[in-house]
Amino acid sequence: MSDSEQDVRRLHELVTQCVLCPQGCEVDRSAGELGNCRTGADAVVASSGPHFGEEPCLVGTGGSGTIFFSGCSLSCAFCQNHDISQQITGRELTPIGLADLALRLAEAGCENVNFVTPTHIAHVVAEAIRIARQRGLKIPVVYNCGGYESVPTLRMLEGLVQIYMPDFKYGDAYTARRYSHAEDYPAVAQAAVAEMFRQVGQLRLDERGVAVGGLLVRHLVLPNDLAASRLVIEAVAAAAPGATINIMGQYHPDFRAAGHSELMDRVDPAEVKALRDYAARRGLLLVGPNVQPRP
Repeated sequence: MSDSEQDVRRLHELVTQCVLCPQGCEVDRSAGELGNCRTGADAVVASSGPHFGEEPCLVGTGGSGTIFFSGCSLSCAFCQNHDISQQITGRELTPIGLADLALRLAEAGCENVNFVTPTHIAHVVAEAIRIARQRGLKIPVVYNCGGYESVPTLRMLEGLVQIYMPDFKYGDAYTARRYSHAEDYPAVAQAAVAEMFRQVGQLRLDERGVAVGGLLVRHLVLPNDLAASRLVIEAVAAAAPGATINIMGQYHPDFRAAGHSELMDRVDPAEVKALRDYAARRGLLLVGPNVQPRP
């Protein structure tokens, strides 16, 4: 049995007393028990297809082949995908069915297969990648996650994922607890980013400017610096020196944001620019609407 086969088997075993993610619910999802992610042992796909709204280095000419999963290990008050992250809606797919879907996206000309919110079903994703590779999948795999990741789980994905794209939501524990019920988020995310960077290194582009491997961190700026964005930038710079980061300024109040008056404000574009400048001074490469990473 190869190392990747053993890792896939271990990931499936973790689901029987689930500790796939840092929530550590310890429920037997293989027997139908549900933890924080509200998802059983199978993946539930909410939607899939070529997506042209991702970062340009992921989109290329064919689009990013996104596969959106239902469920999430977090419950962020301002979640802009709450219709699928907080509800289980879509079709259940086995690893073989998920591999078939990935291959169809590749055949449609997508630049990559982009697994969106895969943390809670990493066992299915890992097996699907192995099957798809055996059946001829050549394009990169993107692990597009919320940043709240278990390092032991990530280690079992090594060699299967070419591009890690985590969020890094908060630099402050109080805010992480208040808006995502995850006080340990900053420390967990920093450790996860370090592990991802160890595996795949800096973001690498082909001659067309399309990503073929590496780490791309996303950070959504919240109003009035609620996310402690400079602490996020410092954490990323420490965990992954010289990595690529997208400082995103498109926040808008959504989901349960109305329950927190401070989340109803808009983000100041001048603050977003100042944060991008700060990230550059800390040695990070920028990606976003107007700035591309170096090849």
